[in-house]
Amino acid sequence: MDYPQEKVMPYGKEGKKSEQVEQMFDHIAPTYDQLNHTLSLGIDRSWRRKAIHTLRPFRPQRMLDVATGTGDFAILACRELHPQSLIGIDISEGMMNVGREKVRQAGLADRIAFAREDCTALTFADATFDAVTVAFGIRNFEKLDLGLSEMCRVLRPGGHLVILELSTPDRFPMKQLFFLYSKVVMPLIGKLVSKDNSAYTYLPESIRAFPQGEVMQQALRHAGFSQVRFRRLTFGTCTLYFATK
Repeated sequence: MDYPQEKVMPYGKEGKKSEQVEQMFDHIAPTYDQLNHTLSLGIDRSWRRKAIHTLRPFRPQRMLDVATGTGDFAILACRELHPQSLIGIDISEGMMNVGREKVRQAGLADRIAFAREDCTALTFADATFDAVTVAFGIRNFEKLDLGLSEMCRVLRPGGHLVILELSTPDRFPMKQLFFLYSKVVMPLIGKLVSKDNSAYTYLPESIRAFPQGEVMQQALRHAGFSQVRFRRLTFGTCTLYFATK
């Protein structure tokens, strides 16, 4: 089915969303980490740890990090879970180039590799991975259902999917505070630091448009996942999804 965020694009309605997203992230890659931590007040680090903690009992050995960006989640997952191998994929070479340098400095280049992939048409064989993760990137998928189906396909039976995504609080006063923060503060700081007038206007718009909670839970089940559950974090500003194939 069609989802509202699939029509939200960084630079207008002309062209493909995936191409615009690639262009945007290539442009903001040098400042992305700084902005990410600043705009979340550093809480994004604890969100990643909570997501990785859900995989700890299963000890995944082959992992795929989708929309890996600059590799923050991949590096933390490798340090915490000690998989034999972890592949981070993204459509932005600019973001992955930052990630490659971070992985080199962390001494993890023998276990973390990067590859440019379209998340709606992965080149990996069926049942390749024990775990698939996506942190703060799934709302950028051009076709959500295709992306979810592909992640299910490359997971082995019994494998696990973990998704972290920003979300909009639905209760007073966080709902009102987040609205003001996302409409005024995010675009202003993003414009000043990244010099991209559109990127940090697109960010809150895509958050508001993305299916949340029970709607996303149903989309995961439709893609072939079972035992789907979700947990709202930090007053609903982030949601953690966990699913089993």
